[in-house]
Parts: sequence; structure tokens; C-alpha cells
Amino acid sequence: MGPIAFYAPLKSPHHPVPSGERQMARNLMQLLTQDGVAPILVSELRSFDKRGDATVQADLLAQSEADISALIARGQAEGWTLWATYHSYYKAPDLLGPAVSAALNIPYVSFEATRASKRLGGPWDVFEKKAQAACDAADVLFHFTERDSVALRDHLKDGQRLVHLPPFLAQENLPTPAQPEAPTILVVGMMRKGDKLASYRIIAETLTHLTGDWRVEIAGDGPCRAEVEALMAPFGERVQFLGQLNAEGMTVAYSRARVFFWPGVNEAFGMVYLEAQAHGAPVVAQDRPGVRDVVATKGLVPDETSESLAAALLAVLNDAETHTQRAQDARDLVQNHHLLAAARRTVWDVLNPLMKETL
Repeated sequence: MGPIAFYAPLKSPHHPVPSGERQMARNLMQLLTQDGVAPILVSELRSFDKRGDATVQADLLAQSEADISALIARGQAEGWTLWATYHSYYKAPDLLGPAVSAALNIPYVSFEATRASKRLGGPWDVFEKKAQAACDAADVLFHFTERDSVALRDHLKDGQRLVHLPPFLAQENLPTPAQPEAPTILVVGMMRKGDKLASYRIIAETLTHLTGDWRVEIAGDGPCRAEVEALMAPFGERVQFLGQLNAEGMTVAYSRARVFFWPGVNEAFGMVYLEAQAHGAPVVAQDRPGVRDVVATKGLVPDETSESLAAALLAVLNDAETHTQRAQDARDLVQNHHLLAAARRTVWDVLNPLMKETL
């Protein structure tokens, strides 16, 4: 069986900036490796239009049209057996996969595709139509969260499959569990305007309600670092900035954390929640769509107020029995639902028969 063509229109797995988006693209490439044959990253075209600019969209459409013929020829020469796209949506639709897979007569599958009909008629109208066309072209739509499934289910075509694939870590086994000695709260998040900065504001407000012995470590960086530092300035030496960490640095940070705190404003789901829980760091987060798909139930704070978030943090920081049970619950959740073995079963039970149909 020949190789799988892989494409991530929003952020390539080779993108220089770390993020959950990049990590999931890398995880999927590992998941799609079978019998030693790795998928081929077939394009680095980033079809991302952040602001709804008609000129940017026209340029990207022209680039994609220029690339399609070459990709078809390459696919014929290399014997591609399936095209897989990760995260096609109205700001970064898959402009390549539907045309190439149709020309090659191979299955087309999409991971975390979304439909946003409210974008029709607005500045992203052309791109939303392309995103919807990509959804319509897919033989299989893999969705990570319940929220993403709703619009997809309402528009399924005859013969299409909608399959739930829980977000996963590209690991066969859990790491060594954390054994934190100090009451350390770990925060991990990019420092940029919008939802990320909103989460940092909630964190700062929550810290004002904490009592007793506690400290915070923040891993992350970005253009709004000065604003985040200003938010944390009232807490003095209790807050330490770790900067942007590599995988090894994050492992050390997780090992020190008695609790992981990230409110999760408009998070799609958040890979860091899974990483923290895998290490045995219980999560405290607001009970939001997407977040609730990856966080152990007791870590979700329903009323979302800073006072309630503080109470949830203190319960884990100050009660050894609560911490031990919550840490075990977190690791059990990841072990049972969010590691590579479970994801592999879900995906390949679908792809193997699909690919054999086209041989």
C-alpha cells in the first residue's frame, strides 16, 4: 500500500512556533504511519487569512490553483493512496485536497474540519464556501469535540462518515507521574491578544482570592508578554516566568506542578490539558465547550467565577488526599481515552477498509 498524502493548511508540522495546532499536526502524522510507511507532507501552502482580506484570499486561491497540477502529477508518480487534511476552516480552508484526491481517485479524509455558515456573505464568504466544499468532498470527517460535530452532522452527504476521534498524545504510555513538593500552580499559554490574554486576565483575578502558601510558574511567551507581566506584577515573587520551553523543559515544569490552571477562553480543546494530566497534574479550568472534552470532570468549574476558580485551586493545593485522587483521575482519563493506541484503533479501523476499496 502506497503512502498517505498529508496537509495542514493552517499550520504545518514544520512551523517554527510551538503550539497545540502544530503538535496535533505532528501527532496525526505519527498516527498515520503504518508498517513503517510515514505519510508525506505534500505542501507547505498556508491558506491562512486572519482578517478577511479579499486580496489575500485571491492570492492564496491563485497559488493553490498553480500547485494542484503539480501535486496530481506527484501523487501519480508516488502512488498516494489517501489524502488526509488537518484543520480546514473558514480562515484556512483546504484549497488542495479535494481537487487532487478527486483527480487521483483516492479517498479524501479530514481531521477537525469545521463549518461556519454565519461567515457566508461576510469577508470570509469565499473561504467559508471552500471550507464547506472540502467538508462535502470528504469520505470521512474525524471530529475531536462534540461542539465540532454539530454542524458537520447536520450537513452529512450520502455515504459520508462522521467519526469521533478524541484528541490524543502521540505516546504509547504515560510518563512518570509528577511528585510535586511545593504548592506550585502551573500556567501554560501563548501571550497574544484575544482569547489567550483574556485567560491571563482571569488568572490574575483568580490569584487575588488565593490564601496560604502558593506560587505560580508561567510557561509561554508572545507579543503580549509585557501586558501579562503587568497583570502578574501585584503578586511579586510568587509568580515566575519560565519563557517558552521545549518538550524537555515542559516535562520538568509539569513534574513541579501540583495543579495546572488555564481557564480556557474559546479553546478548541487544548493539548496542554492532556499533557498536564498525563503527568498527574490535576487541571482547574472553566467548564467550556471543547475544554470539557479533554479535562477530568472534577477539574471543570461550572460557574466560571474567579472566586470559584480560586476555591478549586485551593482544594487541590491544600488537601493531600484530594490532590492524590485528582491526579489519579487525570492520568486514568488520558490512559483510557487520549493516548496513541486508542487513537490508532479509531482511525485505522476506518481507513483500512476505505483504502482497500480503492485498490
